[in-house]
Amino acid sequence: MNWNSGIKRGLAGVVAMVMIALSPGAAMVARADYANVLDDRIYQNEYLVIRKDPAGKVGKTMNVPVIIRAPQDLDEVWVGFSDEINSFLYLPEDGGTDSGLRNQYPFEIYEDLFEPHKLGKIKEGNTRSVTLTARVRRDMKEGYYCIPIAIYPNGKNGAVEVDYMNIWIGAQTASDTESSDDETTEDVMFALGEDQNTPYGVFPNVMDFGVNVRNRSKIPAYDVTVSMKVGKGDDEFPFMITDGNYDRHFEVIEAGQTVTAPYAMMIRKDSYTGFYPIKFTISYRESIDGKKKVAEGPGAEINAQNGETQSTDTTVKTKEYEFYVHITSKEKEEDDNLGEFNENDRTKARIIVDSFRTEPEKIMAGDEFTLILTMKNASTSVTASNILFTMEPEKVENASVFSTESGSSSMVVNTLGAGASTELKMKFLAKPGIDQRSYTMTIKEKFDSPEFKNAEETVTIDIPVYQKARFSTSTFEVMPDSIEVDGESNIMFGVNNTGRIQLYNVNVRFEADSIRTTESYVGNIKPGETGNVDVMVAGVAPTEDDGKIKVIISYEDENGDVTETEKELTLFVMEAAEEFDPSMFEGMDGMEGMDGMEAGSPSGIAGWLSDPKKKKILIAAGVPAVAAVVVGIIVLKKHLKRKKLKAEEEGLDDEDA
Repeated sequence: MNWNSGIKRGLAGVVAMVMIALSPGAAMVARADYANVLDDRIYQNEYLVIRKDPAGKVGKTMNVPVIIRAPQDLDEVWVGFSDEINSFLYLPEDGGTDSGLRNQYPFEIYEDLFEPHKLGKIKEGNTRSVTLTARVRRDMKEGYYCIPIAIYPNGKNGAVEVDYMNIWIGAQTASDTESSDDETTEDVMFALGEDQNTPYGVFPNVMDFGVNVRNRSKIPAYDVTVSMKVGKGDDEFPFMITDGNYDRHFEVIEAGQTVTAPYAMMIRKDSYTGFYPIKFTISYRESIDGKKKVAEGPGAEINAQNGETQSTDTTVKTKEYEFYVHITSKEKEEDDNLGEFNENDRTKARIIVDSFRTEPEKIMAGDEFTLILTMKNASTSVTASNILFTMEPEKVENASVFSTESGSSSMVVNTLGAGASTELKMKFLAKPGIDQRSYTMTIKEKFDSPEFKNAEETVTIDIPVYQKARFSTSTFEVMPDSIEVDGESNIMFGVNNTGRIQLYNVNVRFEADSIRTTESYVGNIKPGETGNVDVMVAGVAPTEDDGKIKVIISYEDENGDVTETEKELTLFVMEAAEEFDPSMFEGMDGMEGMDGMEAGSPSGIAGWLSDPKKKKILIAAGVPAVAAVVVGIIVLKKHLKRKKLKAEEEGLDDEDA
């Protein structure tokens, strides 16, 4: 597309405008100082996003940042200055002394002015930006001009859409006028942001992004330095300043070549959500040895508007560009545009999550809970209506971590005034098999404002879910299972973590009246793993009950809260066995109990065991030794009886003698 062909195609459409222009007072019907009003129609941009009106100076090169937002998925997008500029033709105000129509298009028209630039794929709702460059005509008057921008949504050779943007053209100063005569033709030009999405960052994460820099001229640029300009205010520069400079150097950028300047930036805590224009300065040389041709004439030219510097005694040139990034941080009330106000922007309500809570407060995996949201219209003057709230839980392995009984997770609010709040309640079930951590709940909003229909916004909250600690123990191994006072027994078993969370500082304590309280520290046990207990316990007193020993297992959660679980094992502690003393059986000759024992009488055994001292002897020996004790007593009694008979016989012998 070129200017001559555009004139030919547009002449038929201009005829009607010429007829109107011939009438008095209508000489400027289609001049360029309109604002989005063409042929009595108001044009609304479909693709073009206006954040700030670009500014230039008469006779100077200016940069025009262009941001494109995709209303749907686009496979191949191109953008450039539109050659549909017929509306800039008008009849002169002097009544027609000049023949023909005059052109008020603000830029000088050269060979590749209308050549589009490739942006590539853009997903629905995403943005991409590029900086277009043009030289302002020397005969332009100071004021606003509305220029057409051509967008090719389906490739360079596809259909073209035209959106509009305002630019401000300022008059030259005296120094500008003096230096313009010495100005040489700029051969090297750069384009920023081609074929890339607008970088997005979320506080407090580190934002890694690159800036595409293309040499759109026909000669190479040498010793190129791309410098990011930092700002002090949170509303103009969203990144923390941690380095001394943010320069990226390239030895050479060939004609048509694209390079990427990489950055890793920390987002400021006090930044706001929205688009930020980041300014870059590019310095370069036009020859590898630093020599170049310059115009004859005095000293230097400084272009304050575009940051260009050229003189007869330097080989380095600089240019300034803007590149947009988007930051998600704290909300800025009502207007998220960080640039100057533009009459093309439409105001809309801003609905935020004022607060939220859950019932119960602590959500366990596998349990139901009620989510209670307080949604607030943070705008001070804009009302929202027909509001559709849709809850979308985070997905793990393609399955939502929270589900509803009905399957629907949407709610409707008819209207929400400026500054007003409303409460939303919805029941969810936390899936039992999920890990213990916080999960994101996305609240999608779709609503109408007086100037903005079907506005869509997204906010998120984090909901923590907890898992129950679970463990089991292996079989208690007690060796031996009966000991004497001051004796020891070895106890061994395993603690198996059968849950999905780690058990911290696992400790086992053994308690009973018959043993000395003993503890064994196991440590941390990960899910699916086992901690082993191997401890010696000592008896301190004879068992007077059924021999149960308390096994108290305690552990901590991630917050340090301690939980104790009690189990039992069996261990008998007996009094130490006394040494055998035959004298303890003296005087038993005349006891009927012993006679009964000799005859096998149960009453004799029972009577003998009624003596507490003798009973302890049997208990200490154990049930299997009862028979041996009884036999021993009988043998002892017979021995004493034979001894007595022998003594009696010896006595008789003495008497006979």
